[in-house]
Amino acid sequence: MSGPNYTQRRSRLIRAFKALELDGLLVTGESNIRYLTGFTGDSSWLFISSGATVLISDSRYTTQIANECSGLDVDIRDARKLIDDAAADVIRKAKTKHVGFEASHLSVAQHAALVTKVKTADLVATGGLTERLREVKDKWELEQIRAAVYMAERGIGVVRSSLQPDQTEREIRYILEAAMRSFGAAGTGFEPIVGVGPTAALPHAHAGDRRVSESSILLVDWGAATSSGYRSDITRTFITGKFTKQMRTVYETVLKAQQKAIAAIKPGAKCKAVDAIARKIIANAGFEKYFGHGLGHGFGLQIHESVRMSPLSEQELEPGMVVTVEPGIYLPGKFGVRIEDDILVTNDGHEVLTSVPREFDDAIVEFLA
Repeated sequence: MSGPNYTQRRSRLIRAFKALELDGLLVTGESNIRYLTGFTGDSSWLFISSGATVLISDSRYTTQIANECSGLDVDIRDARKLIDDAAADVIRKAKTKHVGFEASHLSVAQHAALVTKVKTADLVATGGLTERLREVKDKWELEQIRAAVYMAERGIGVVRSSLQPDQTEREIRYILEAAMRSFGAAGTGFEPIVGVGPTAALPHAHAGDRRVSESSILLVDWGAATSSGYRSDITRTFITGKFTKQMRTVYETVLKAQQKAIAAIKPGAKCKAVDAIARKIIANAGFEKYFGHGLGHGFGLQIHESVRMSPLSEQELEPGMVVTVEPGIYLPGKFGVRIEDDILVTNDGHEVLTSVPREFDDAIVEFLA
């Protein structure tokens, strides 16, 4: 499949900011710049208007930009020129009068500097213009995400088949990272979360020295990143020893909440309504206070993107959106259970992109002698 159509993406963005009566936009978020141009470097800004598209960068990236963004107008500054000075020059040359800037990505200091240097245009704060375009993935993006899922799933297969009671969380993390790379990943989608017992009760724990043998619960939250920058995000909770009745109850409650929520995903479904389905099941089982985060999120070039699956989100799902569904129950000092899958919203419902088994019996690990 051919690569992304960056010109088309920028045209869609121009239509979006023109609807706000802006005649230009200064893009400073790195992932947004990559989405709009294919440029993978940093310390660069992008100015877009109907008459000009200029990538503002520095001499470190001259050759890289030529390779990654051929045909794009470029303003290369040297070490004696600040990036806001270069941006001010580009905006003046474009003769734009009302220029938006990304309020979530431009610092207060950078904004203040631009205001003093750009006298020919008003600077208007905008929010989420490019991020909203990124919510709906095109066919090429979906291909990249499927590849990232494949790499992640092959990686966890290596971890599970080689799991031993004396392994530490950190050792498992390193084995997982290496395994995903061996199957083609450019790296991890994020720092893998590997938690045994009480560590698993920390939703964003860092892998440490706790050994598998110290508990019957092992939680792994991981994902792969492709060379194109797209990611996957999966969580499984494994049973690595004799389990208690409470462990099974918590696991099956989380699984039921997740599966019922996934079943409700379709175009037009409100994110908060899908979240409420899972939250109600967990609350009815008596664990309401142990599920404090949102049900899921969008992902792609970043591991956390818009869409938000939470009690606060009024957003409706659309075909092409890819979201996680990841309810969890976390019992402080004891253990935690989270089950997470990657879901594509289709024209008539949804597709579960991830396939690692999730039933309780599937979670039980038999160690090799």
